Amino acid sequence: MSKTQPIPRPVNQHSAYHAHVYFDAETLEFAASLCRQAGERFQLEVGRVHQRPVGPHPRWSCQIKFNQDEFEQLVPWLEQHRQGLTVLIHASTGNDLEDHTTYAYWLGDPVELKLAMFGG
Repeated sequence: MSKTQPIPRPVNQHSAYHAHVYFDAETLEFAASLCRQAGERFQLEVGRVHQRPVGPHPRWSCQIKFNQDEFEQLVPWLEQHRQGLTVLIHASTGNDLEDHTTYAYWLGDPVELKLAMFGG
């Protein structure tokens, strides 16, 4: 992603979403707590805390699943509480390439995803 392009901000236009909270060894404990709190506060499904890159994600991450009804509460909460962590928010439409490109939004600095697995 070019430094001159604006960072795509989250837009609620789909029925289902994933948020991927990115972290490293220094921020592991905080990120795990953030994901756990989001799950408890909004009653959402939270995935495992991956201490290695998984799928198209080039950093350690944890996934939070949510829908369009939960979007307006979760996304601002993540923005307010992420303390500098990067969060990828993307649609979950069934088209993985589009979900991770066209429908990918960022809280914090964008990260280049490994899209080759989707044919991108």
